[in-house]
Amino acid sequence: MKNSAIALAILFSAGTFLSSCESVKNTNKTQRGAAIGAVSGAVIGGVLGNNLGKGGKGAMGAVIGGVVGGVAGGVIGNKMDKQAREIDNALPGAEVERVGEGIKLTLKENAVRFNVNKSTLTSTAKTNLEKLIPVFKEYADTNISIFGYTDSDGTDEYNLKLSRERAASVRDYLISKGIAASRFTTTGMGEADPIATNETADGKSQNRRVEFAITANDKMIQDAQQGR
Repeated sequence: MKNSAIALAILFSAGTFLSSCESVKNTNKTQRGAAIGAVSGAVIGGVLGNNLGKGGKGAMGAVIGGVVGGVAGGVIGNKMDKQAREIDNALPGAEVERVGEGIKLTLKENAVRFNVNKSTLTSTAKTNLEKLIPVFKEYADTNISIFGYTDSDGTDEYNLKLSRERAASVRDYLISKGIAASRFTTTGMGEADPIATNETADGKSQNRRVEFAITANDKMIQDAQQGR
């Protein structure tokens, strides 16, 4: 959230600066939108990317990598705003973060549960994923990247394999419910980027998680470039 706040603050400043420039005042709304959108893309990609470090390889990095910018980026951003609100309403236990032109979605222990050393979805996990399916189907013009994580117990090699299996379990379940397989990519992150301490049982449970990066696919980008 801190990185997002920094980026938003800079974006606000950039937008204010551009809007106050005499040369910008003499342009139409579309041209101003493109200018501000281009700055937005650069700021999000640069400021957030520089502050992410290792975490830039995960869901946040995937979202930032999908920045389009310009007027099209604004159109995509509006669609993502709506989708983020619907996800938040459908699954309050999840952490929904709008970043740039995409969505970072973290399904924590209370949303998708994995038992220790297991990648099999529990009944609770399936129930919560069910709540996301209508939203994913409604916004079909998005790519969904799934990142699996583990706690720190076990070897690096074992945890990497387990995290891949966890991401794959989520993907396979969503595909079985009618979401197109072509929309998904999966990545195992092992024990990287913990969101809680691995010194306690509660902290470890939070780190056994999956994260989603939801970004525009080619069709959404093309539609946005055409103002649709």
